[in-house]
Amino acid sequence: MKVTYWSDYACPYCYIGRTRLGRAIDGLGLADEVEFEMKSFELYPDAPYEVQGATVDRFARKYHLTTKAARQRVEAISRLGRAEGIDFNYATTLNTNMLDAHRLTKLAHDLGVTGFEELCFHAYFVDNEVMADHDVLRRLAAEAGLPSREVERVLAGRDYADAVRADEREAHEMGVSAVPYFVVDDTYVITGSRPTEEMARVLYQASAETLGRQDDSVGGACGPQGCALP
Repeated sequence: MKVTYWSDYACPYCYIGRTRLGRAIDGLGLADEVEFEMKSFELYPDAPYEVQGATVDRFARKYHLTTKAARQRVEAISRLGRAEGIDFNYATTLNTNMLDAHRLTKLAHDLGVTGFEELCFHAYFVDNEVMADHDVLRRLAAEAGLPSREVERVLAGRDYADAVRADEREAHEMGVSAVPYFVVDDTYVITGSRPTEEMARVLYQASAETLGRQDDSVGGACGPQGCALP
């Protein structure tokens, strides 16, 4: 079974959704039967490479909220992450450009190295690392087992940038406007960070090769215009 999913490291629901999906897979005993491919969907493709301010302040500006209201909304999303066992620190994330992290994700996939995506999500939402910082990316790549020579080659040039843009064009052509967006075996679709039990039902259908219905409603998700607010 193959799960292809569009995602961004700046998206809180992507981390939550990927965690829930993993839990659903484990619960069904399918861990050894699933191949993952993360495809790129940058929420902020024009984001600067330097931190421009606090996430709560950026949230308040984006949604025209007071600082207090923005903090409450951000904390509500963080609680969803903590409910999944993640030490979620959304309020103190340091948003920057994610292109280089996506490019290294492509390298990891090409080399068959797993675990890099989880390390990136954890670095951003738990440790509040600056994901445009090449030293941070080098360390995460080393932890995942990516060869340093290949990592340096990618970071020094523009390798995989076209592949990232191709993923985003594909999403646009498919009508995907928010992430996470999961496709199971090119047939079954899970939109947003659905509850684990809902994801499990879709995975069960796919694994049993039965005909399922696509649900057009959307779970918690983020798009270029922002994240759905709880």
